[in-house]
Amino acid sequence: MKSQTFKITAETGVHARPATLLVNKAGQFDSEIEVSYKGKNVNLKSIMGVMSLGIPKGADIEVSADGKDEADALKGIADVIKEHLGE
Repeated sequence: MKSQTFKITAETGVHARPATLLVNKAGQFDSEIEVSYKGKNVNLKSIMGVMSLGIPKGADIEVSADGKDEADALKGIADVIKEHLGE
């Protein structure tokens, strides 16, 4: 299992559009991918799960991937976050 922490710097936090981008990217991998915020973990392949977290600007989230393509999955998710949500 691999994991990485990210800070969300986008003004609107993780709203519908970037959440959809994350879910779509996660769906490209076989690994199980979760996002954690404030002690709650959800499947990153579930738009409803991601939206239920209500991740605001300034939040620190942890993304973890477990499976045969976990390194590629984490890199892909990191690229989406860096491009659309922060660092």
